[in-house]
Amino acid sequence: MTIRVALHHKTAYHYDNPVQLSPHVFRLRPAAHSRTPVSAYSLKILPENHFISWQQDPFGNYLARVVFPEKSTELSIEVDLIAEMTVINPFDFFLEEYAENYPFAYPEQLLKELAPYLEIRENGPLFKAWLAEIDVGKKGIVDFLVYLNQRVNQTVNYSIRMEVGVQTCEETLEKKLGSCRDSAWLLVQAMRHMGLAARFVSGYLVQLTADVKSLDGPSGTEVDFTDLHAWAEVYIPGAGWIGLDATSGLLAGEGHIPLACTADYVSAAPVTGGFTGNANIEFSFSNNVTRIHEDPRVTKPYSEEQWVQINALGQKIDAELEAGDVRLTMGGEPTFISIDNMDAPEWNIDADGEEKRKLAGQLVRRLRDSFAPGGLLYFGQGKWYPGEPLPRWQLACFWRKDGKPVWRNPELLADENKDYGLNLENADSFIRDLAKRLGLKGSHIRAGFEDPLYYLLAEGLVPNNLDPMKSDLKDDLERKRLTKVLTGELGEAIGYVLPLHWSYQRNAWSSSTWEFRRGDMFLAPGDSAMGLRLPLNSLPWV
Repeated sequence: MTIRVALHHKTAYHYDNPVQLSPHVFRLRPAAHSRTPVSAYSLKILPENHFISWQQDPFGNYLARVVFPEKSTELSIEVDLIAEMTVINPFDFFLEEYAENYPFAYPEQLLKELAPYLEIRENGPLFKAWLAEIDVGKKGIVDFLVYLNQRVNQTVNYSIRMEVGVQTCEETLEKKLGSCRDSAWLLVQAMRHMGLAARFVSGYLVQLTADVKSLDGPSGTEVDFTDLHAWAEVYIPGAGWIGLDATSGLLAGEGHIPLACTADYVSAAPVTGGFTGNANIEFSFSNNVTRIHEDPRVTKPYSEEQWVQINALGQKIDAELEAGDVRLTMGGEPTFISIDNMDAPEWNIDADGEEKRKLAGQLVRRLRDSFAPGGLLYFGQGKWYPGEPLPRWQLACFWRKDGKPVWRNPELLADENKDYGLNLENADSFIRDLAKRLGLKGSHIRAGFEDPLYYLLAEGLVPNNLDPMKSDLKDDLERKRLTKVLTGELGEAIGYVLPLHWSYQRNAWSSSTWEFRRGDMFLAPGDSAMGLRLPLNSLPWV
C-alpha cells in the first residue's frame, strides 16, 4: 500500500550586513535513479534576484548553479517534494552469473568505466588492521555485502556531528564514532579495497512510524521523520548500483531518496558556495515530512466514516444483485506469512517448510490459549490439491462450546520442534503397551514397511551416471524419497499399526487382523507420515 508524503526542507543563512554571494551549486534534486517515485518537486531560493541554470555533473546528478548579481542579507533554500512511499524489496535484483559469488572480477571494459569508483584514498594502519580482519573467503555476493555493511555498523557508533567535512577512515576507526557521512565514506573505501566499485551518496532519509509495534525487534522511529543523510552504493554486474546504509546496517529502501552520487564525498555536498564581506552569520534549518495520502491497510484500516460509505455502497449493490436474481457464494481464509523471511519458497509456492511448521505450531497454541482453553490440538493431513504430490498439513483445535475441557494437560502434547530421541524400539514398546491397556491381542499389531519393488524400480529408472545420494538433484520429490530409502534398509520396519474400532455393544475397543496378499504390510510410496500411507485399498473386502 502506498503512503504519499510531502517533504519540506529549508536551510537559511542570515547576515547582519549585506554580503556578495558567490555563485552557488545546490545538489538538492532527487537523482534520476531514485527507486522512490517523486511525483512533484520545487526549489525556492532567496534572494529572488538570481539566475539559475540546471545542469548535470559528470556523474549524471542534477545540480542547480545559481548566480546572485546583488548584495543580500540572506540566503534561503527551500525544497518541497512529494514522494510515493511504496515498499521496496532491496534484494529484488538479478546478478550476472560471474558476479553471484565474492570475489569476482569486473570485465575489462566495465573496469575502465568504473575506474573513478575504485580509487583507494585511505590506507592508514588502523584501516589496514580493520580490513585484515574481514573474512574474504568465497561466499554469495549478497551475503558478503550484508556482512561488510553490518561490520561497519557494528564498528562505528552513530553521532550527530555538526562540523563541516568528512572524517578520514583513521579518525573514524580511532574514535569508533562518526556521523552518517563518516560511516558511509568508511564503507566506500572498504568496498574499494575489496575490489568492489563504490560511490558516496548524499540524499534524504524518510522514516515513518510503524502502524503497530514490532513483535520481535525494534519498532523504529516513534514519529515521522526526515533529514539529510549519507550512505554508499556498490556496483554489482546485473543488479547495478545497490544502496547500503552503514548507519542502520541495512540495505537502502523506499525511505532513501538519493540527491547526489559521486566518487568523492566532496562532490556530493548539498550546498557549495561562499560570500565576500564582513558579517556575522545566523544559520537555521528544518526538515519535516507530512503524510498527505494513505491507503487503508491491515495495520491501519478504514475510518468509521469510510465504513459507513462502504456499507451504504454494499447495500446498494446487494439490492441490485437481488433485483437481478444474481446469486453469489464467497470463500477464503486469512493468510499468514513470516515477517522475517517472507520471500522464502515456503511462504509463496511450497506447501510446507521448517519455519512455516514451527510458526504455525506457535500460532495454533496461542489461538487455543485465547479462544479455546482446554481444546484438543490436531496435527495431521489437511487439503490435498489437484496436481500436488502430497497433502497439506492441517493444524486444528477442537473444543466444546460449554467450556468443558476436551484435553486437560497440554504438557502431554508433543512439540514437533523438539527432538525427543525416540526410535523404532520405543514405537514397538508403546503400541504393545497400548494394546495391553485396551485389552486387545498383540497379534493384531502390524509392522509397516517401505515397498521395495517400487523403490527398486525407481532406482532402476535413474540414469547410471547420476548419483541418487546427492542432495542437489532435480525432480525433488521422487529423488528425495529415493535417497531417503536408499540410505536405510528396505527390509526394516518403519512403524506399527493397531486397527481399532469402538464396539457400542460391548462398550469397549475391538480390533481385527489385517491380511494382505503379499503377507507384509507395504506402505504407499511417499514421505508423509506412516498413518497417511496405509494400503487400505489392499485390505480384504467385507
